Amino acid sequence: MDVGKRLKEVREMYGLSQRELAKRVGLTNSTISMIERDAVSPSISSLKKILEGVSLTVTEFFTLEIPTESQVVFKKDTLVDVGSDGVELHLVGTPQPDSKLAFLIERYQPGSSTGKDMITHIGEEAGTVIEGSIEITVAGRSFKLTKGDSYKFSTSLPHKFKNSSKKVCKIISAHTPPSF
Repeated sequence: MDVGKRLKEVREMYGLSQRELAKRVGLTNSTISMIERDAVSPSISSLKKILEGVSLTVTEFFTLEIPTESQVVFKKDTLVDVGSDGVELHLVGTPQPDSKLAFLIERYQPGSSTGKDMITHIGEEAGTVIEGSIEITVAGRSFKLTKGDSYKFSTSLPHKFKNSSKKVCKIISAHTPPSF
């Protein structure tokens, strides 16, 4: 393993400059710089001292899974629409293997619905109506929500959404696990 590269990744993951890390552990920033450039190789005791600045053990340093660079911002014209038949379901981000949440911007055209059949899947869903109105049926009970109203329910309960109005309904929602 490239210790210098790994140290730089860890330092940046914690949002520290070389100077800040050096100050935390009583070293010069040039020492941190030389280690990160692999100009010098730190002893285990030196590495342990440096890692105390980010509260990591040597074992954690070598086994810590450092996140790969992932997309943080999603422009509106890049969101994937996974809906159909007058229902737009714009997925914010693409599903990742370690994702625990799906976030959607939903748009229901007048008269549109999630379909005649009730939907069930493992997890939870929550959302807020930000424009228009929607009828939500959960476990045989129907609710009419308008702008500003919110919902949350277990998705193991049969549910569906229908826009019975003459105006577009827009909802911001999240559900777990990500099933799209």
